[in-house]
Amino acid sequence: METFGCSASIADGEMISGLLNKNSFRPVGEPRKADVNIVVTCTVKSVTSHKMMHRIKILSSLNIPLVVAGCMPKTERSLIENLNPKASLLGPEDLIRTVETVETTIKGERSIHLEGSTLPKLLLPRMRRNKIIGIVEISSGCLGDCTFCQVKIAKGELTSYNPISIKSEVKDALKDGCKEIWLTSQDNGCYGKDIGTNLSSLADSILDLKGDFKIRFGMMNPEHVQKMIDKLISVMGNEKIFKFLHMPVQSGSNQVLKAMRRFYSIENFINLAKRFRYEFPLSTLSTDIIVGYPTEAEVDFQKTIRLIKEVKPDIVNISKYGSRPGTQSERMIQLDPQIMKTRSKKLHMIVRDIALQNNSRWIGWCGKVLIDEEVRGAIVGRNFAYKPIIIKKQIPTGSVLNIKVVNATYACLVGEPT
Repeated sequence: METFGCSASIADGEMISGLLNKNSFRPVGEPRKADVNIVVTCTVKSVTSHKMMHRIKILSSLNIPLVVAGCMPKTERSLIENLNPKASLLGPEDLIRTVETVETTIKGERSIHLEGSTLPKLLLPRMRRNKIIGIVEISSGCLGDCTFCQVKIAKGELTSYNPISIKSEVKDALKDGCKEIWLTSQDNGCYGKDIGTNLSSLADSILDLKGDFKIRFGMMNPEHVQKMIDKLISVMGNEKIFKFLHMPVQSGSNQVLKAMRRFYSIENFINLAKRFRYEFPLSTLSTDIIVGYPTEAEVDFQKTIRLIKEVKPDIVNISKYGSRPGTQSERMIQLDPQIMKTRSKKLHMIVRDIALQNNSRWIGWCGKVLIDEEVRGAIVGRNFAYKPIIIKKQIPTGSVLNIKVVNATYACLVGEPT
């Protein structure tokens, strides 16, 4: 079992594994020893798509039955079939057909389930990748029409899940020992618009649950944040919610945003970022930038640089534009790859400098930290602002202890127990 992509994709992998485990399948650590191999794919970026193609080629060369799940079967089915015409396909909304698909595939027959179930991906068995983190998907699809985005092709229009079922999913995660709850979706900001509710109301309901846990909100687009900023700020004031906001701006140019069909302005984004920082001075602001969108002139790129220097986000996820099959921008004249490479490199250097400045402000801070993972032998904890803090001491995940920040890099803080 291999899983790639966003937190929703990770959750899909956990549920696929859980459904199989419940039906007497057991994971093995080596693809060559498996009766069937499963890969949960992501195709949001062209570089990721190439990685998926490589993995499918490698797994196909083993001549072991293969199931390709996740977004790629919906967005690039023909590509998978060219690589392995025998591979079974399982769409991101068809997890309920997991066991049926795997059993059919093991028999040497091909199974294709891409129709999209109307059942929400909640209250299914799980094998959690991280026992401390409960990933709860709150909706599928979105209300956007971004010209560059392939995820809409895979997941369609917004379908918000029932808040009572979501709360039950969170209860199950807490019973399993999870200390961190990720509320995730393609766009958390538009949650509930199709069923008469919203993200802050959902969070209020979950906060009623007993237990020592924290909630991390997933990505939400500025278009929807600006319509609920007061309610969002109010609910984020609760100590059980990480002071972390992932709000992707994508470009610093209003002209490029218009071409992307992003329905907000740079001025909107700046005001929202300032409001968040005013309410929570010690917090984490994360954003995304696409470098080299087809209509991005040099003057547009310079506006992006000015925006980043003004707002100073703590995290900037930079992606070089790559056209995705089936999207509107695929038909546009693409920029010279060398231009994108040069711009991306320049922006990376600026972002690293800003991140180091921001992180350095935390040196000397003391407070509680939740140990939530071990990465390549290093213990990682998160404070109230969801800052990653490396601790050079073996501490069990799930522990909460007092930490003093003694150093900082552009990527993380370094702490010591006090």
